[in-house]
Amino acid sequence: MTPRLTLVTAARVLRQLRGDRRTVALLLVVPCVLIGLLAWVYDGGPVVDRVGPALLGVFPFVVMFLVTSVTTLRERTSGTLERLLTTRLGRGDLVGGYALAFGAAAVVQAVLATAFAVLVCGVDVAGPVGLLVVVAVADAVLGAALGLLVSGFARTEFQAVQFLPAVVLPQFLLCGLLVPREQLPAVLHAVSDVLPLSYAVDAMTTIATRTTAQGAAGDAGRDLVVVLGFVVAALVLGSATLRRRTP
Repeated sequence: MTPRLTLVTAARVLRQLRGDRRTVALLLVVPCVLIGLLAWVYDGGPVVDRVGPALLGVFPFVVMFLVTSVTTLRERTSGTLERLLTTRLGRGDLVGGYALAFGAAAVVQAVLATAFAVLVCGVDVAGPVGLLVVVAVADAVLGAALGLLVSGFARTEFQAVQFLPAVVLPQFLLCGLLVPREQLPAVLHAVSDVLPLSYAVDAMTTIATRTTAQGAAGDAGRDLVVVLGFVVAALVLGSATLRRRTP
């Protein structure tokens, strides 16, 4: 990887994002709307305090997965990737640039969604809110990394969208959001142990319930390291499986 080429790629992706108002709205507005809808449905009750912080990690993960997989595939089917990869730009530079660009977007997304949840919806967070934002950013980058990875296995944008129920929904069901992971059957608990979203939700739940910053940072930090490990693995695999053109 060449840092300069990676930064140039990130800047190009950010310029494209800035010009796509619908995608910007999807990235920044949709998580806030969904969290607000949840708070409205449950009238700000204890359910919102229990699942609200975890959803701050789930919603950015899902949105980033969808946007990244479709955007990358669109560039491949339009021939943009093939033209770029005929230059000095390597696959690692390309994937790294995408990760940086969507990581920057994730920072804005996470700050907005967390501020909206805490200040507007009244979601109660016992631990440090700043750490909640950090984990939310990591979850969004995880979604972007997995979106880059699966885009290499899709031929059309419709196929890329089809990966959403295959890759995201099982993680959503087993991550502990609906039923605590400790109460899952042994087989499902074992499966959830190898799914990255489980650690993301564990980290968010820990931060929301631990009253001491040191305790929250220790336990959530271990889960955050696991999430970042999945991010690195997805980016490496995404770089290795990236194709110049759709067959």
